[in-house]
Amino acid sequence: MSNLDLRPAPHPCGGNGRTGPVRDVQPGKQVPLGESTVVRRLLPNLGRRMVGAWCFVDHYGPDDIAGEPGMQVPPHPHMGLQTVSWLREGEVLHRDSLGSLQTVRPGELGLMTSGRAIAHSEESPSGHGRTLHGAQLWVALPGGHRDTAPAFEHHTELPVITGGGGLSATVVLGELAGATSPGTTYSPLAGADLTLAAGTDARLPVDPDFEYAALAISGESEVDGVRLAPGALLYLGCGRSELPLRAGSDSSLMLLGGEPFEEKILMWWNFVGRSQQDIEEAREAWMSGSRFGEVHGYDGERLAAPELPPVALKPRGAGVDLR
Repeated sequence: MSNLDLRPAPHPCGGNGRTGPVRDVQPGKQVPLGESTVVRRLLPNLGRRMVGAWCFVDHYGPDDIAGEPGMQVPPHPHMGLQTVSWLREGEVLHRDSLGSLQTVRPGELGLMTSGRAIAHSEESPSGHGRTLHGAQLWVALPGGHRDTAPAFEHHTELPVITGGGGLSATVVLGELAGATSPGTTYSPLAGADLTLAAGTDARLPVDPDFEYAALAISGESEVDGVRLAPGALLYLGCGRSELPLRAGSDSSLMLLGGEPFEEKILMWWNFVGRSQQDIEEAREAWMSGSRFGEVHGYDGERLAAPELPPVALKPRGAGVDLR
């Protein structure tokens, strides 16, 4: 998924230290995505840039797209990150410059590693279903892997944890409670889809060295005593060995976590770099048609890169409030 903001702000991220357990509800903002989709952007935001290596979180739907184009994101580039496509309802067709062509459906992991450079498109396929509901997330690659070869993975079988008390957890990426996703990771991570049945009262084991955040997907749930409505992101910090979860009705969450990302990085548009030069070179390569390759089969033009801001871009800490 692309950041379709025509004037994307640079986001200095990383280099943040550990924080003890907190309960900080993070604000999101409404962002149009294509012709008929509006997303709630939860990361990055003014108060929180990253959660572990997770650096971008969009939650969309549930949207009624019957008779609508649905998701239509033209070919666009990525560098220095992984994209994670996760659906609750609907389907998304992925194409990329490696030649991948894959429809991702609910409960399946679509994982793209951009590394040094890749381009892709995402669209609701022709004859798509009525409803579209899911999340698009990015993971920043650490310095030792930022120039790794691009790749795309599609996993239909993911581990599921059933811990009792009405809780079921699908491990989307990384590791949680002893279960490990088959998706490739480059830093210690946790990403899981949590389903809470009505009456859930459970405690989920978590890693005290990880920082975590919970994204409410559907229904109303209670995470460590904080009630969340759909679309809310609760930042939890580090230092917990278990996470209390409750729900009075059927609901779902995404739990994101990882070791605090110590490197300072710079995120602008669809690129993660370490300096302004990295970003400038990536933008020029995309606009000149070099390095990122071509996406074949998409019916439409590729996205043009926005203009760079007139001020110098410098990496800073992930938790900095830039207001």
